[in-house]
Amino acid sequence: MSTKRPLILVLVCSTRPGALGPAVGRWLTETITPRARELGVDLTSLSVGDLGLPFLDEEEHPSTGIHAHPHTRRWSATVEAADGFVIVTPEYNYGMPATLKNALDYLGPEWAWKPVGFVSYGHTSAGTRAVQHAKQVVTTLRLVPLGATVALRIADTVRDGQVRPDPALTGAAVGVLDELVRLAQALRPMRERTAAGTTPGPLPGSYVRRLVPDDAPEVSVLQRCCWVDEALANDTLAVPALHEPLGEVVAWLADWHATGLFLDGRLLAMVRARRIGDDWHIGRLAVAPDQRRLGLGRWMLRAAESAAESAAEGGERAVLTTGAASHRNIALYESEGYHPMPGGDAGTIRLAKPILPGPGAEARPMATTP
Repeated sequence: MSTKRPLILVLVCSTRPGALGPAVGRWLTETITPRARELGVDLTSLSVGDLGLPFLDEEEHPSTGIHAHPHTRRWSATVEAADGFVIVTPEYNYGMPATLKNALDYLGPEWAWKPVGFVSYGHTSAGTRAVQHAKQVVTTLRLVPLGATVALRIADTVRDGQVRPDPALTGAAVGVLDELVRLAQALRPMRERTAAGTTPGPLPGSYVRRLVPDDAPEVSVLQRCCWVDEALANDTLAVPALHEPLGEVVAWLADWHATGLFLDGRLLAMVRARRIGDDWHIGRLAVAPDQRRLGLGRWMLRAAESAAESAAEGGERAVLTTGAASHRNIALYESEGYHPMPGGDAGTIRLAKPILPGPGAEARPMATTP
């Protein structure tokens, strides 16, 4: 699981002067902040009135993600950065406020595959009819509404413009946050699969993206399970990938161009590469044990070579190292045009192949050494 902290946006929707919404929003944020700290979640509270959104004034359809106006771009960036939402809404005439509907309508892809919870307030129905109205809209935007909600009946829960302390309401509010965070984590693969910087992988539904330091825990697990076979084949535990501290994994993920293949949120394979002198060093080619013999290792190797070719200037070569007794690895590399070369530490073998410069595809930049 990524170490990136989830960001939850609390959106207060009423803009009427003197409205109860800000007080409800403050109560909610103060109530769930201790639990958010326990869960490792960041909370941000925002009022729709502070967004400065006129009634939808963009020429392009929101589904295009093309935004001309600064207020739309600011709103887009705010929603894009969030992993989930809690909407604090009153009920107006059996429905949600027009301000909330307008804020939802401004955007399209930014909402997709993120969970949303509701805290409603009102009189007869405690705002639940506004929530039912809003759920019809948010599901069309591919937001995923929670089952858990908080509904405040004003006559029972509000005194002097403030929400009264109530253990049952506190428990309900914390329950919304708990469910929201669990669902945000479960939906992360759906969001990531369509995010910028990802490309389709070789398996149906899989995708490829650059690995970053936040991925260090998953990378560490994959490489340790994969290099057990290397250690057995070469009769040695002196394999860096087996005992690398997490901090070292974080460091090399920042320095190398590392690529990961994902399916349903699981890291199936990876490879890393960077230029050292005139050579492109390729390494840490790993495929999860249950995914072997599907051609993923060969596919990842070619992806790393393709990235090197796009940045090569001529006269360069790809270089990789494996255990001298890792016969399966050696056979793979030789079948891909690699040849043994002098050098290498005791018990290892280095192989190389020429790199032919490609037509300058900067879409896959590779990190270089200083």
